[in-house]
Amino acid sequence: MEGRTALGIELGSTRIKACLVDSDGTPLASGSHTWENELVDGVWTYSLDAVWVGVQAAVRALLESAHDQYGARPDHFGAIGISAMMHGYLAFDAFDNLLTPFRTWRNTGTGRAAAGLTALLGVNIPQRWSVAHAYQAILDEEPHVAAVAHLTTLAGYVHWRLTGQKVLGIGDAAGMFPVDAAAASYDVDRLRLFDSAVATQHEYPSLSELLPRVLTAGQHAGRLTDEGALLLDPAGRLQPGIPFCPPEGDAGTGMVATNAVAARTGNVSVGTSVFAMVVLEQGLSAVHDEIDQVATPAGAPVAMVHCNNGAGELAAWAGVFREFAHATGNEVAADDVYEVLLRSALLGAPDAAGILAYNHLAGEPVVGTDAGCPLVVRSPESELTLANFARSQVYGIFGTLSLGMAVLRRDGVELDAIRAHGGLFRTEGAGQRLLAAALGVPVSVGAGAGEGGAWGAALLAVYLGHAHRVDLAGYLAEQVFAGAPVTVVAPDPEDLAGFAVFLQRYEVGLDVERAAVRVDGARVSRAAGELVR
Repeated sequence: MEGRTALGIELGSTRIKACLVDSDGTPLASGSHTWENELVDGVWTYSLDAVWVGVQAAVRALLESAHDQYGARPDHFGAIGISAMMHGYLAFDAFDNLLTPFRTWRNTGTGRAAAGLTALLGVNIPQRWSVAHAYQAILDEEPHVAAVAHLTTLAGYVHWRLTGQKVLGIGDAAGMFPVDAAAASYDVDRLRLFDSAVATQHEYPSLSELLPRVLTAGQHAGRLTDEGALLLDPAGRLQPGIPFCPPEGDAGTGMVATNAVAARTGNVSVGTSVFAMVVLEQGLSAVHDEIDQVATPAGAPVAMVHCNNGAGELAAWAGVFREFAHATGNEVAADDVYEVLLRSALLGAPDAAGILAYNHLAGEPVVGTDAGCPLVVRSPESELTLANFARSQVYGIFGTLSLGMAVLRRDGVELDAIRAHGGLFRTEGAGQRLLAAALGVPVSVGAGAGEGGAWGAALLAVYLGHAHRVDLAGYLAEQVFAGAPVTVVAPDPEDLAGFAVFLQRYEVGLDVERAAVRVDGARVSRAAGELVR
């Protein structure tokens, strides 16, 4: 097993996962660690200490699992791949000190910078992109800006600490600054535009000096150092020298894990956020505020619809139902609660009987909100049943995603099918069927749909040994997914019609959501004022 395996690690929004695969990409062992972001001084963040506590716990669990299954504890791997949440802001000084707490993709306080950069660069720059965070810090004249020497993402940070290399896979790099697919690097002309605009008002290094070097899938990205080996395995048994593939964002590894890296394919990932990645045959015809233009790990152009809010509100309701069961003297496992909710959703009215659910725990740029306020809205005539309530919650997860995908359709983007992954799809058929209704295309789900990201990172690590003879799309199609079991669900006509009605109400009801955000914001402001007095 040692030396012929690959390790993939993914730092997701709620779990850090590790996956060990053999030379064919078949999973052998796994481990995970649960963590949560924190709202500190109005900023969504994770501490860097929590990063390493979680990574070490996930790797330790994987090594123990491998020992239990195979009677051996690996001290070496053939290759390692790192994946993590895309975007956000990690800024370091020349001495490698973190200058400000990690600002995750979930923060929506960069509106002025994002709008200004979109106008300047002629391409959509979302609020969560690293360059938007960097420019907002410049505009706000934050004290740390003068000391910035290196910017990176979470995946880039973990990779750097393990290998000493300040590099990034092109898919993740495309969420820092626009990339040039032909050059497989950052867009040089747009870098010059940024530098010129900033230099007229502020002292700031050339952005190209601050960003990680860009690599594509199949390129070697360094080796595990002695220090890195101890970070992964403080027990000291893991050997240094293991090669790494380029670190990637969770969107890129999700595309790999669902075999969605070729043109006219796409995938949807559902977790704390929900996003769709659609591989383009050609560029978009116009700039759309709802659409990111990013890349596959191999550098092919991708349109990304990213919604800040995913299954978090459904998870909160699942917790309420589990608490209710406990109060009645019945202990129910969390997975069983989800199973009941998702199965019930299939029995609900096609339009959720007029019940609207907004899952906005955080701001949602796709629909123009800077803060979140989860809501359930219904008329007195709507039939409030478990089935209708559950369907409205699942539809609510896909509401903003559907609006963003409609923008792509109007731009002429065509899709043959969508491949889905994430915990929502572990209940067979439920989330898949309702997603098909929301997007109007067949949705396929593979056997590993619930644990795709770490596996995708491991597959990119395995690909290091194949890149000399086959491109990434060919490798996945021929060696990983050939003959793999896949379930495909086409849109049900009644569900299609029902979701269309739901979405019409959803769009109108966004005025209620925006009003709730304003009311909640006013309440917080008053409370803060009273506290100060």
